Amino acid sequence: MSDTIAFITGGNRGIGLETARQLAKLGVLPVIGSRNLKSGGDAVAALASEGLTAEAIEFDVLSAAHHQDAFDYFSNRFGRLDVLINNAGIHREGTPGGEPPYTASTTPLDIIRETMEANFFSTVAITDKLLPLVRKSAAGRIVNLSTILASLTLMADPSSPIYSMKSLAYDTSKVAINSYTIQLARELSGTPIKVNSAHPGWVQTEMGGPNAMIDVVEGAKTSVQLATLGSDGATGGFFHLGQPLPW
Repeated sequence: MSDTIAFITGGNRGIGLETARQLAKLGVLPVIGSRNLKSGGDAVAALASEGLTAEAIEFDVLSAAHHQDAFDYFSNRFGRLDVLINNAGIHREGTPGGEPPYTASTTPLDIIRETMEANFFSTVAITDKLLPLVRKSAAGRIVNLSTILASLTLMADPSSPIYSMKSLAYDTSKVAINSYTIQLARELSGTPIKVNSAHPGWVQTEMGGPNAMIDVVEGAKTSVQLATLGSDGATGGFFHLGQPLPW
């Protein structure tokens, strides 16, 4: 993996930073996308203190200018991109696992629009922007961070453990991400590129909240697994720790 270049959006903290750490330990060069460049630099310094090499760029997933900047950075510095991990995302509907502040009929439209823009539209936009560089990789990998809360099968099953956990904007944005994963994987099925959705688990991060069940080390493992799939690995799937999840 020593010649592998990975871009992790929202990679300066939480699952993203731990993903960078685990990839760096495998010899991958992780490039951390951070809205605040100082925060990205701090993340790189933290990894360096562990003997790990990483780089950082200023990157706000909502900024079209930053999308172009990212393209220029990878194009000029490496001439390609091997791994794209679409990790950046938002949740604006209370603390996960807590009492939801809204129902399906009371979720404000501005929250739905904001969430869809950050979690879906911007993810599609940056992937489309960087895809020409991923196509130049000998073994491109695209990992879209999703959630088990986007499983329509489990969401609709009253016996499912997640049945009562409803966040209209967030869940719907990730359902859209899963659809995008399926369709992009189909488009790229004749290439070496693999595209998959990852459910990291309910992780102890700022977004995940204090009631989350697993730490970031465990939470990053699925992204790392999908980023480092071999040529016989799956594409167009939805996974958690190597196990397929229902759509």
